Amino acid sequence: MRTVQAPTTPQTTWSRPAERIMAAINRDPLTAPHALRNDALLAVVAGLALALALLVDDGRRPDALGWTLLVACNVPIAWRRRRPLLVLLAVVVCVAPYHALDNSHSAPTPATYIALYTVAVTGRPLRTVLVGAGVIGLSVSVMLTVSMHEALEVLRISGWVVAVLFCGVDVRVYRQYVASIVERAERAERTREEEARRRVAEERLRIARDLHDLLAHSITLIGVQTSVAAHVLAADPERLDRETVAKALDDIADTCRSARGELRTTLEVLREHGPPDVRGPLPGLDGLPDLAQAARLAGARVEQTVRIAQAPPAVGAAAYRIVQEALTNAVRHAGPEPAVHVELDERDGALHLSVRDDGTGPAPGGTPGFGLVGMRERARSVGGTLDAGPRTGGGFEVTAVLPLATTGERTG
Repeated sequence: MRTVQAPTTPQTTWSRPAERIMAAINRDPLTAPHALRNDALLAVVAGLALALALLVDDGRRPDALGWTLLVACNVPIAWRRRRPLLVLLAVVVCVAPYHALDNSHSAPTPATYIALYTVAVTGRPLRTVLVGAGVIGLSVSVMLTVSMHEALEVLRISGWVVAVLFCGVDVRVYRQYVASIVERAERAERTREEEARRRVAEERLRIARDLHDLLAHSITLIGVQTSVAAHVLAADPERLDRETVAKALDDIADTCRSARGELRTTLEVLREHGPPDVRGPLPGLDGLPDLAQAARLAGARVEQTVRIAQAPPAVGAAAYRIVQEALTNAVRHAGPEPAVHVELDERDGALHLSVRDDGTGPAPGGTPGFGLVGMRERARSVGGTLDAGPRTGGGFEVTAVLPLATTGERTG
């Protein structure tokens, strides 16, 4: 398939060289690619120096020694980025006797300015000031050996040296400014990525808790109801209590439908392409009667006392899940037909929750699950606390204190 090239406009034609120039200015000279190759090409200013020596009449034309010194002062430019001070010193060592012999004074100027600019753009301002003062002082001293007029002329044009140094310092400050902007942008991007990863981890943990609570509760109830149906079928096959078996199977079907609906709501979060905070309605305190009824169908004798009308959605969802897990544990571990009392009330600006039973508790030596861990995490997620353990008179009790004012509501 043939590719169609975008048309080139005069604006894009002019912008490409400008982008290359800005990229070269913004690039750190110490880490720039192909630095040695580019500086070796820059050393060809020796050709410009030779042209100035032949065409500009501000001193005598160099002899063999003068030509040698003139070429030698341009050679170190190839290593100007690696050792800027040594390169400047090598240039000065070649240029000082060149001027002292009264050769054409304009010829070595390009090499000198390049070396000065490199020192300014790669070093600290204090070093740049000291180097500039030293170069100007040395130049005036050398020219004094030629004539007073030449020394005054060097002092007069020393403003160009200062301008080159200021240009290097200015470019260095600009590069530092650009580097700081890039570093802040990269740090902000890393922060956003870390925040995104943290949100994903929290969402995965939330889904894992919901799935654990839902499946543990539903599967436990289905297991108990299936055991009831199996017991009725096996107890007296000749006098089959069809009504009891049908009721047990209806309860299993209701539990499966309820679990399927809640499971679908939970898993829909994984398919959403919008913000992670966009979720379905959270379970709340109004769902506690259904939990009690489901536990009764599983054989538990549940009494419920609720002295709180409503709670923040997050607190209500946490209370719902804690009660759900506590009832599931009671049905599973408390023995046949345990008496379970669920109590919720509001005291001191917090929701106080208690679920206690009179059962025997889990069998010793069993494999611990994630129920208690999940309940404690639910409580901590809203700034609350949870305690669970055997009761003094027998049975098991779960107590939780959940603040009714979340952090956002206190500050709002």
